[in-house]
Amino acid sequence: MHTSISEILKEKSLKPSRRSLPCLAQSQTHPINLNHFLSVPLTPEPNAEVEGLSQSISNSCSLLPPQTAEDGKDQCVEESEVTPCETRAEETFPLQKPVTRVKLEARPNSIQRKNPARSSGLFFREGKKRIDYILVYKKSSPQVEKRCTFEKNLRAEGLMLEKEPSLTNNDIMFVKVHAPWETLCKYAEQMNIRMPFRKKCYFTDWKSKTLGSRFHLRCRQIKSWLPRNPMKLDKEALPDLEDTDCYTAPFSRARMHHFTINNRGTFFSNSTRSRIVHHVLQRTKYEEGKSKMGIIRLLGNNTYEAAFPPHEGGYKSRHPIKTHGAQNHRHLLYERWARWGIWYKYQPLDLIRRYFGEKIGLYFAWLGWYTGMLIPAALVGVFVFLYGLFTMDSSQVSKEICEANTTIMCPMCEDTCEPWKLSDSCVYAKVTHLFDNGGTVFFAIFMAIWATVFLEFWKRRRAELTYDWDLIDWEEEEEELRPQFEAKYSRVERVNPISGKPEPFQPFSDKLSRLMVSVSGIFFMISLVLTAVFAVVVFRLIAMEKFASLNWYFVKKNWQFATSGTGVCINFMIIMSLNVVYEKVAYLLTNLEHPRTDSEWENSFSLKMFLFQFVNLNSSTFYIAFFLGRFAGRPGKYNKLFNRWRLEECHPSGCLIDLCLQMGVIMFFKQIWNNFMELGYPLLQNWWSRRKMKKRGGGGQNVENKAQLPQWDKDWNLQPMNAHGLVDEYLEMVLQFGFTTIFVAAFPLAPLLALLNNIIEIRLDAYKFVTQWRRPMPARATDIGIWHGILEGIGVLAVITNAFVIAITSDYIPRFVYAFKYGPCRDKGYHHDDECLQGYMNSSLSVFDIREMKNDSQFRYCRYRDYRAPPWSSGPYEFTLQFWHVLAARLAFIIVFEHLVYGIKSFIAYLIPDMPKGLCDRMRREKYLMQEMMYEAELEHLQKERKKNGRRYHHEWP
Repeated sequence: MHTSISEILKEKSLKPSRRSLPCLAQSQTHPINLNHFLSVPLTPEPNAEVEGLSQSISNSCSLLPPQTAEDGKDQCVEESEVTPCETRAEETFPLQKPVTRVKLEARPNSIQRKNPARSSGLFFREGKKRIDYILVYKKSSPQVEKRCTFEKNLRAEGLMLEKEPSLTNNDIMFVKVHAPWETLCKYAEQMNIRMPFRKKCYFTDWKSKTLGSRFHLRCRQIKSWLPRNPMKLDKEALPDLEDTDCYTAPFSRARMHHFTINNRGTFFSNSTRSRIVHHVLQRTKYEEGKSKMGIIRLLGNNTYEAAFPPHEGGYKSRHPIKTHGAQNHRHLLYERWARWGIWYKYQPLDLIRRYFGEKIGLYFAWLGWYTGMLIPAALVGVFVFLYGLFTMDSSQVSKEICEANTTIMCPMCEDTCEPWKLSDSCVYAKVTHLFDNGGTVFFAIFMAIWATVFLEFWKRRRAELTYDWDLIDWEEEEEELRPQFEAKYSRVERVNPISGKPEPFQPFSDKLSRLMVSVSGIFFMISLVLTAVFAVVVFRLIAMEKFASLNWYFVKKNWQFATSGTGVCINFMIIMSLNVVYEKVAYLLTNLEHPRTDSEWENSFSLKMFLFQFVNLNSSTFYIAFFLGRFAGRPGKYNKLFNRWRLEECHPSGCLIDLCLQMGVIMFFKQIWNNFMELGYPLLQNWWSRRKMKKRGGGGQNVENKAQLPQWDKDWNLQPMNAHGLVDEYLEMVLQFGFTTIFVAAFPLAPLLALLNNIIEIRLDAYKFVTQWRRPMPARATDIGIWHGILEGIGVLAVITNAFVIAITSDYIPRFVYAFKYGPCRDKGYHHDDECLQGYMNSSLSVFDIREMKNDSQFRYCRYRDYRAPPWSSGPYEFTLQFWHVLAARLAFIIVFEHLVYGIKSFIAYLIPDMPKGLCDRMRREKYLMQEMMYEAELEHLQKERKKNGRRYHHEWP
């Protein structure tokens, strides 16, 4: 026997459950002005004058087909279903002017006919049926038969269509699609869409019982005294986010009495309506045949030019939002999310999800979480940089280099270069100390742990979002086959193990051969990247020789900076040029594989794009970090490329400054370029389209300004979301994550640059989605897909690369070995101060007899960076014992560092569960309460039915 839910809810300490789908959908998803905007046609009786103006879609394919009288049955808003819940929602808008239903009912029909909804482009011409989707085609298109058949089948599926010519182009025709209530209910049940349940439930707050209500009351009082967090959004600013939510259940027409249907017009949100219509569009045939269906195929064969859900009106208003409220959700998103003036505010994730769908909402949630986690990393990186800045002048190594006026260094080239003084590179040595100091090891360990903490806590955040957005029990429906896959393998079929229906099948041998060709293409492109890196290396060798022998004193003195700077700039231009090629090659190779579904295509394309761009961005960085100066040889026996150019050497203070310069320049300029391409390019495209429209006088009817255009014309003139979806957005951030973690030991300011870029990136993406792009189809997702695995792989790679950077690229290990074994503190113990490093510079430079290379030189000996015996020893130019000590210490450090950091990462990952315990308990309790609630709701419904029929049964189980 079930326990009565009324007994469970008698507990005093109760707290409302937090779910994202509103219990009162029509009140909580629309601002007051939008409620007024949607609720003008409230009378169930159709107006005679308006009905006379409305025309039905006939079965013909004419431009402006008439309507039938059956539209009167499909009223989306019923006055009898409006409850007092609407009044409670209106109270959440204290800054907006309340609009009562009495006033709306008192308006004459003449005012209703002048309803702004009719001219805004959100409704059919009769002003009642909301537009859920827009199809665009050209009148000159030859695919008339397919289009007519497709539209006829759409009407047979229950959708309503209405055509409208474009005001800006005579050749463009818009097809407005509306889903009536019966059609929405039918497909919501088929798609298992979860909708708000009728009864609002509560759960017991056991923490309040354990700790006591007095303690929480004191905490709330203390919190009220503290200054308000300026980053939080006001509830008055975003009234849609009030915690008035309820449980949800898969929609069922048989149990419709269980759900909270206060207003049929707003029970299904706009994004849900668009999803349902898109579902129908994807499964409607346009010709006879198994694969002759779907709007995607019609877009591919140019039957339609575009298909998109409409925006909910304009994003700007003449009146301030604080006094007049938001006109629609798009206006609200622009004012509270996309404006630059609120860059420091948290994102309204619930509103983003409600307007753009869960997939885009999860992207912005991940981007916001990543940006927030960059704050501690940026602070620690700045502290490490400031430590190097404050100790720059007191560094023993920098002092010895700056004071080495008598130390003669060997010439950088053999023919035209002359010996130079070590003190000439004083500035170079000081700048090197900014990034190669005692805090480098600590920061590398910190960033490796930070990457683990970031990913583990993101898993918890994702679990909370999937719970709040009602995605816990959601399973992605069986995807449709791609048209290319069906066309290629239509002759071979097999039974789908899930659906039990026959479908095209790709043989394993064909799949393997195509995969091998794709892998070969990947390796070929990677070899092309290595070829480009080799070309940059050759340029650096030539530039080094030219700059070192140049007559310009400033360049000759700073030839290291000149060589590195020009090499980085040329490398950046090559990187950006190859990225364009890589995108086309990745697209070609992915299509060559013939993936079965769109998700498989997206994952394959994403992986290729990441591999190409990761290798392209980091190949030159790996060369500088691990190969520069390692194989240069020694004076008199230099290794030469093509027996012509001598290989590049590191500065006496180390190669880390070259790596730092490479990372800083590429990261800075790439972020600027990406931001321009994301916002500047769409702005230019939209400006150009508006200019052409004005130049030809609208191309159709004369339109005075853009505000007079209907919404479908405005959206058509916007740019479509790129064909790859969110791949480019994720790719940019994941590559930035790699820059922030992989070589962070060489560039501690990388997290700071990433933080500043992401603050701008969030608002750029928000502005782009709200104002510059057509509204994308709201899609559902439970995670960020393949990108999470890529992020984990980058975190593992970051530990290895940072260990090698500290051990090989920086001078941390040689300084440590000298201070411990060879310095003045070798008998006193290692203290790691400047006294222990006295004489380090002289110890790290070897001696060369310059007469072996030049007989006319005025100097007898010169110095070079290496651990070799002097020319007068018994084994001239052989490696000294200090060289082997340093090599052993480097290998030992790599092993210890990797094992230590991996151990810490694994331990932290073990300590942090993927889902908070409180959330697990809450889910189990709500599942139990849901079963009880369903039982009692069904029992109550049966009792009402029996009373209605006048029959009473006692002691009978329903």
